[in-house]
Amino acid sequence: MTTILQIDSSILGANSASRELTADTVARQLALHPGATVVHRDLAADPAFHLSGQHLAAFQGATPESSALGADIAQGVAYIDDLFAADVIVIGAPMYNFTIPSQLKGWIDRVLVAGRTFRYTENGPEGLLPGKKVYVVSTRGGIYTGDSPAASLDFQESYLKAALAFIGLTDVSIIRAEGLSISEEAKASAIASAKAEIEALAA
Repeated sequence: MTTILQIDSSILGANSASRELTADTVARQLALHPGATVVHRDLAADPAFHLSGQHLAAFQGATPESSALGADIAQGVAYIDDLFAADVIVIGAPMYNFTIPSQLKGWIDRVLVAGRTFRYTENGPEGLLPGKKVYVVSTRGGIYTGDSPAASLDFQESYLKAALAFIGLTDVSIIRAEGLSISEEAKASAIASAKAEIEALAA
């Protein structure tokens, strides 16, 4: 049975374009894979702590200094388990200040773990999560593609794709809606285009 991992990181709740489009993407995957199971992680509603020296000490064998820290470390382990169990991964990644939300960065900090999701070899690092399909729903207020003068400021999609590839997630498709802050017409057009792309996805 197919398992779909849905990750949302927008702080905008019901007003979030990325959340609307991740929901559409998951619905499309359910249509393509009847009976699939969906695991949903809302990183804005239930964010991981920022990494700290206390985390590193616990990772090296020390007893967590508090029950909250222990629960947070367990949550990071669950994030990794989510990835290994998933066949399809849908990530909502809005652009905040030219990069991904800090909530999503916190998730990345928990799943890029040497010995679990990648390993160092004589030939360099090797990702340990191959063979999975990833859809990244990218939303942003401006235009960062093509010959846009803002293209050099895109540290959102490029960073996320690099981080995912590092752990073996190289089959990544970007579903993009940009220019959302230019005008209501531009926003409606961009979202409609993204929805059409989602509807056209094949198994």
